[in-house]
Amino acid sequence: MPVTIDDATEAKVREILVESLELEDEELTRTGRFIEDYDADSLGAIEVLSALEKTFGVTIEQDELSNMVNLEAVLEVLSRAEAR
Repeated sequence: MPVTIDDATEAKVREILVESLELEDEELTRTGRFIEDYDADSLGAIEVLSALEKTFGVTIEQDELSNMVNLEAVLEVLSRAEAR
């Protein structure tokens, strides 16, 4: 399913990820894997999920956490949540 996220939304998601994962913006790529490439932990994933829900006014199912492995995947999960 193609991701239908505008540039402003993607920029906000990047901001959330950079802050939650304690990265510099230039370190975060669309395909960099949170755990393997950025040493993220499950607490970071919960923080990202919570921030996305609060910022975008959506509900993201807990089982989507395992799908949120990189920026591209987070955008896909957010797109699905917004479509509901």
